Amino acid sequence: MSSSSSPSVTTDAETLKRNRILSSKLYFDIPIFKLPLIYSPDYDISFLGIEKLHPFDSSKWGRICQFLSSEGFLDKNCIVEPLEASKEDLLVVHSESYLKSLQSSPNVSIIIEVPPVALFPNCLVQRKVLYPFRKQVGGTILAAKLAKERGWAINVGGGFHHCSADEGGGFCAYADISLCIHYAFVQLNISRVMIIDLDAHQGNGHEKDFSSDSRLLSFDCAFIFHFFLLDFQMITFVLTGRVYILDMFNPGIYPRDYEARRFIDQKVEVVSGTTTNEYLKKLDEALEVAGHTFDPELVIYNAGTDILEGDPLGMLKISPDGIAARDEKTFRFARSRNIPIVMLTSGGYMKSSARVIANSVENLSRKGLINMGRSPVKI
Repeated sequence: MSSSSSPSVTTDAETLKRNRILSSKLYFDIPIFKLPLIYSPDYDISFLGIEKLHPFDSSKWGRICQFLSSEGFLDKNCIVEPLEASKEDLLVVHSESYLKSLQSSPNVSIIIEVPPVALFPNCLVQRKVLYPFRKQVGGTILAAKLAKERGWAINVGGGFHHCSADEGGGFCAYADISLCIHYAFVQLNISRVMIIDLDAHQGNGHEKDFSSDSRLLSFDCAFIFHFFLLDFQMITFVLTGRVYILDMFNPGIYPRDYEARRFIDQKVEVVSGTTTNEYLKKLDEALEVAGHTFDPELVIYNAGTDILEGDPLGMLKISPDGIAARDEKTFRFARSRNIPIVMLTSGGYMKSSARVIANSVENLSRKGLINMGRSPVKI
């Protein structure tokens, strides 16, 4: 056996990871008057207008909060501002070589899909692009702590589900979902996490990161739901893995990562042109299966709005009301089971996404699924 794979080396690496997590400053106590809603003005990316060369709305995070504040749903003084994830924080998941690769502007330009970024000094790229991402990573990690304490948390940013430990892509430079889960395992004494990834794109980053997670089987949602209908009480699945991935995505668009698809526990494919009713029906079936298959202590909900009709990359036809219904169903799934839930806003490539997200958060508040400091009107 080589030294790189020996038990002592593995133990040393796990100890180092644990020590990094325990010494991190990303978990900190939040005053009770603050809401479990996380955002910083530093999330928004402004880089000499170059950011507009990518279809992603890099100011959507701030616009979401502006909508919520202007309509009386959010007191800006109650927003939680996270800390920036440091190099030591990022090394919990990322390799030294990957983080070093981000010191090359051409490498960053490929990851964020904006070629002119390759021409700028890396110090400027770090400040204008990667620093906002690192702040959002800090927000995702902190969100798990807040969700455990309050029942729910929303990071208005994050959801970089295409980034894995050793590779970025698709506008995702850091693996915030994987980092969040590793921190929760150590800091929150959590052992079972469910990722519900409802972004239009496959979450190949976290799938690769948890590919070696111990699990008994994976399955196709439509097939197994048919079994449930045949004899609901006789079918019982117990998965031993610490991370269970439900990924509902359009298989015909980026990233088409067939290798990573092997590591999805519950794969639900929604092809281009899928409409709202069809989508919500598949979601209901998927959540039904997930609820009888895995018993999580934390749900990470990747709530991309690139499923919205007209989105140039998602290629689906889900209405704004359909997105609000999707979010409501997912929150009901977790809240009815008393499972803490973290929501991340992830992808969405239309200017209307910020408005749609704000409307959905307001709906969650009105339905009493989250407490924004207003009296809920349950419907």
